[in-house]
Amino acid sequence: MYTQALNERIDGPRVVEDPEKLAAFQARIDAEEKIEPNDWMPEAYRRTLVRQISQHAHSEVVGMLPEGNWLTRAPTLKRKAALLAKIQDEGGHGLYLYAAAETLGVSREELYEQLLSGKAKYSSIFNYPTLTWADIGCIGWLVDGAAIMNQIPLCRTSYGPYARAMIRICKEESFHQRQGYEIMLALCRGTPEQKAMAQDALNRWWWPALMMFGPPDSESVHTEQSMRWKIKRFTNDELRQKFVDATVPQAHYLGLTIPDPELRYDEATGHWRYGPIDWDEFKRVIAGFGPCNRERLAARRKAHEEGRWVREAAIAHAEKRRMRERAQRLAAE
Repeated sequence: MYTQALNERIDGPRVVEDPEKLAAFQARIDAEEKIEPNDWMPEAYRRTLVRQISQHAHSEVVGMLPEGNWLTRAPTLKRKAALLAKIQDEGGHGLYLYAAAETLGVSREELYEQLLSGKAKYSSIFNYPTLTWADIGCIGWLVDGAAIMNQIPLCRTSYGPYARAMIRICKEESFHQRQGYEIMLALCRGTPEQKAMAQDALNRWWWPALMMFGPPDSESVHTEQSMRWKIKRFTNDELRQKFVDATVPQAHYLGLTIPDPELRYDEATGHWRYGPIDWDEFKRVIAGFGPCNRERLAARRKAHEEGRWVREAAIAHAEKRRMRERAQRLAAE
């Protein structure tokens, strides 16, 4: 899901690695061994992971905002409680992933500064507005459905801390997807106006959901190397096709129409063939010119500034505790 910015060139000077170490490292990857934080790894491998994991973490945290917009307007207390639990899950996912990134030698503060400054990217999907309650259903059904499609293979990614974090995240994401689909099902079985609301939401979220998997393989800069290192297990286009094949029958069950006049079932391959994606729109949103890019970053900056006193208090408390424990040790000696 959250690897769109990996199409950019990786920053930093080119490092000439020891050929023997590189060969030994690749042999471990080929043998399906997990790479752990204290193991030797190529600098490019480390940079790729930092960028991918941090973008994933940023996406989880920013992804809380479109849904948080509906917490006070959820139609029932049950819906409100379920949505609140989901948003809390997403905050937890961000924490897991920031912790995994820290094992690669980068601080959480540095990662968050990259997000707030606009240097780091997050998934393009979260720059679209949630106009109706049906949008919350579509986010669960389509966005979290796409996330699961991408993240289940990440449970077998070659970097151990990332793979282990993904196991728990995927379990929780599966509930999010079911929650979203259940909202869509309720709307589609409701009044004609409610079903029309569901169709409108699908019309607006379908193509951004397909863009979530990143650029086409022909334009993906790092896919080949990431596949060789087994950071990724499938290409962008392979995952996109899996998602379409799984989601189209679900839309048909709901009685909704996929907003793609070129969508057709290919009997020979068993796949649903879809029309061209507007990659110009994708590039505009990634570059910061989507409907809600500025709003999302402004919200994160505001929250970061308003939470400064909490961070400073926690640091002061930790320092005070450290000094007290040090004094106790000295007294005991």
